[in-house]
Amino acid sequence: MIKIWHNPRCSKSRESLNLLKENGDEVEVREYLKDTPSKAEIEEILSMLNISPLALIRKGEAIYKENFKGKELTDEEYINAMVEYPKLIERPIVIKDNKAVIGRPPSLVLDL
Repeated sequence: MIKIWHNPRCSKSRESLNLLKENGDEVEVREYLKDTPSKAEIEEILSMLNISPLALIRKGEAIYKENFKGKELTDEEYINAMVEYPKLIERPIVIKDNKAVIGRPPSLVLDL
């Protein structure tokens, strides 16, 4: 089973989901803006992606620019920010068998 942290308003997220479905994959969709990931879930995703919390932050978001830009935060503070403001989480994230990819570009989701 493939899981996707999905934002239906995001074109890359919609493209990634469509690619998975066209590939015949069974997909569990999680709209992470409605069903916010916990701190532990974000830590697990970071481990699967093998990236720092800052690398998972959408730096173009107004929330980031208004609250975090130019500040030096710890990894834990960035993770807490993603829990408080899930819109900061880069999307989409696709998970399969303890592996994850960010669907940017969407074709990366087929690597799983």
